[in-house]
Amino acid sequence: MQYFTDTDMGLDLAQVNRSVESAFADHGRGLVQMPPKVYITLPDGDFRTMPAYLPSLSIAGVKIVNVHPKNSRWGLPTVMALTIILDLATGQPVAIINATRLTDMRTGAAGAVAAKHLSPKKEIVLGVIGTGRQAEAQVAAISRELNIRELRVWGRNPDHVRKFADRFMEYPCMAVSAEKACDCDLLVTTTPSTTPIIRSEWIHDGTHINAIGADAPGKEELDPTLLRRAQVFVDDPAQAIHSGEVNVPISRGLYRADEIAGTLGEVVIGKKRRSGPDAITIFDSTGLAIQDLAIAKIAMQHGRQIELPFP
Repeated sequence: MQYFTDTDMGLDLAQVNRSVESAFADHGRGLVQMPPKVYITLPDGDFRTMPAYLPSLSIAGVKIVNVHPKNSRWGLPTVMALTIILDLATGQPVAIINATRLTDMRTGAAGAVAAKHLSPKKEIVLGVIGTGRQAEAQVAAISRELNIRELRVWGRNPDHVRKFADRFMEYPCMAVSAEKACDCDLLVTTTPSTTPIIRSEWIHDGTHINAIGADAPGKEELDPTLLRRAQVFVDDPAQAIHSGEVNVPISRGLYRADEIAGTLGEVVIGKKRRSGPDAITIFDSTGLAIQDLAIAKIAMQHGRQIELPFP
C-alpha cells in the first residue's frame, strides 16, 4: 500500500477541471455509485465519510473529512481530509492520500465546471464573498475556464482581504462591500454563515452564483427569496436537501425540493441548461465523493509516495 504526500504539488488545474467535469457527466448519466455523505457531529465541528465508485476511472474508495471552524486558534486548517483507495478486485487498500489540499482543489474545480456551463459570459467581473482557502481555490479554478476582468472581494477581516488581493495581483482587485461584490457577472460565496448575507435585491438579472459555503445542516448564505428568483442546480439532490444552500429554506417551507432545476451533471451532458442570458442561476455545491476520486486518480500519478505494509 502507498501513502501519498504533497498530492497538490504540480497538479494542472485545467486537467483537474476536466476530470471533475467528466465525473459530473457520469453522475448525470447515472453511471456512478455514491450514497450521500454521513455526518458525525463533534463538540467543535464534525467529520464526514464519503464513499464512491467511479467505473469510468476504475477507482473506488472513501474520503474522511472534518470541518472545524475554530481550528485557526491552533494553526490548523478548518478542513482536513484523508482518502483511502481500494483495489476493485479484492477490496484491499492500495493507497492512502493526504487529501486536505485536494479537497480545496476539487471543490474549486466543481465551481469552475459550473461557471463554464452556466455563466452567460466568458469575460467576467468576479465577485467573491469570503477570503479563505476555498475562495482562493474558486478563483484559481474559474480562471482556467473564464476570462476574469476584475475581482470584487468582501471579507470580514480587512487584513485577510489584503492578503487575498496579493494572491491574485494579476487581476484588478477591489475590496468592496458585500453589496458591491454582488454587482458582478459571477458571484462566489464561501463563508460558513448560518444567516443569509446575500440579499436578493443585490443580485441583478444574468448573474451566476456558486454557493459553496453551505455544506452542513443549518448553514445558508443566500436570501431564500433569491432562490425563488433563480434556477437552482445542485451537485446531488439528496445531499443538497440535507446540507446544501437549499437545506434551511426547504426545512422552513420557504423553498420546495421540486423547485430545484436539476443537477450540474445534467447541465454538463446537455440535459438541463439555463433558460436564457437574463436568468439568475445558482450552483448549490455540497461536495461529492466522485470529485474526490477523480482528483485522487490524478494525484496518485504526481504525489510523493511512501510504502506502507498491508495487510
